[in-house]
Amino acid sequence: MEAELVSTSLAHRNQVEVKKNFIQLSRPELKEEIGDEQDTDRPDSTNEQQEERDGWQAEHPTLRERNALMFNKEQMADIHFIVGPPGETQRVPAHKYVLAVGSSVFGAMFYGDLAEGQSEIHIPDVEPAAFLILLKYMYSDEIELEADTVLTTLYAAKKYIVPALAKACVTFLETSLEAKNACVLLSQSRLFEEPELTQRCWEVIDAQAELALRSEGFCDIDLPTLEIILQRETLNVREVVVFQMVLSWATAECRRQGLALTPRNQRAVLGKALFLVRIPSMKLQEFADEVAQLDVLTLKETNDIFLWFTATNKPQLEFSAVKRAGLAPWRCHRFQSSAYRSNQWRYRGRCDSIQFAVDRRIFMAGLGLYGSSCGKAEYSVKIELKRQGTIVAQNLTKFLSDGSSSIFPVWFEHPVKVEPDTFYTISAVLDGNELSYFGQEGMTEVQCGKVTFQFQCSSDSTNGTGVQGGQIPELIFYC
Repeated sequence: MEAELVSTSLAHRNQVEVKKNFIQLSRPELKEEIGDEQDTDRPDSTNEQQEERDGWQAEHPTLRERNALMFNKEQMADIHFIVGPPGETQRVPAHKYVLAVGSSVFGAMFYGDLAEGQSEIHIPDVEPAAFLILLKYMYSDEIELEADTVLTTLYAAKKYIVPALAKACVTFLETSLEAKNACVLLSQSRLFEEPELTQRCWEVIDAQAELALRSEGFCDIDLPTLEIILQRETLNVREVVVFQMVLSWATAECRRQGLALTPRNQRAVLGKALFLVRIPSMKLQEFADEVAQLDVLTLKETNDIFLWFTATNKPQLEFSAVKRAGLAPWRCHRFQSSAYRSNQWRYRGRCDSIQFAVDRRIFMAGLGLYGSSCGKAEYSVKIELKRQGTIVAQNLTKFLSDGSSSIFPVWFEHPVKVEPDTFYTISAVLDGNELSYFGQEGMTEVQCGKVTFQFQCSSDSTNGTGVQGGQIPELIFYC
């Protein structure tokens, strides 16, 4: 009776096709009867493709899966976007309901009091790749970010008020933040009003100022961001480096504005930013070699600064003479006492090493070492920092000890970023004939400010240093 009802009440083949899918679930014996009503000349593969198109919903049990299938598809699309600047546009199909549910901006655009019945919407200020990432998240909750599109995606997420995607972009940027992109990300974080990202950028720029200022990205920042960086009191960098990189920025800005590269134009594009460079805080030799001969300053400014360096009665200057304070380093001390014995601690090129991990990001600047217990002595030392067996920093230097149990600092060329929850190996290979002091009563965990250090023995240590005693009493860092 059921089969007879189906065959007589459905007039069109498409209706029979739809009803057939439901009947087959409970009455497979009807498949042949209903199939006889179809066009027997159509190939079997065509029938299968039609059934697959008509029954795709049943293959995907969750709403998220079904929505994801509609992403960037013309099927049932009721709106189209023309995305990208002229000449680089891409036409993107979409579904108003899905977009309105995911964004209040789209909700107002399609269903608000001022909604317009446009079939196409032009979005020239968003990159096509970023817009597709935005839509894919709204259709499927999936976020696929890449370094070359994350900033444009953040812009799109902010524009259409999709906070979860914006937060994912910021997290991605924080994870990929390093000295070479810190200035650019600082500029963007200010534009997008992301205070947490801004703070992370400042942490990198302060601690690794020379690397950040010498990066290519520094020359790409806008003038207001340049001025804010130059006002920074905590930059850990020599002022002559600041001046050099400010001129590099001015050179790039002249090119952007189509101006001839002359000292006058460099000064013009810098404007008041030039006076944020603390030129009188340089050494006299640095000023004479790196600044005075470049004609960026006026003759009067150059003469006045020379007089400021040399004269008793110093002239008034438009440049600040106050040296930047920089960052004060933290010192993690891992021993509770030190000692000396007549048969240790000797060196002769053997390695002292320890492993450590921290619970938040820091910047390793150097380490402290014990010196001679037999009077003044000079040591050559090679220091090294490794992560999972890979060298991330090393330096060859010397220090002079005075015979006391004091700890003597040695430094890496630049502070090195250390990520949390990962063990690093720090080593020192000293070359000196004199016996030295050594630490004892070592601690496996040390709280230093807001940072918790954990220590464990290193297999690289061939001179006896471990958690309980030995060399490397201090780790010097910024945070």
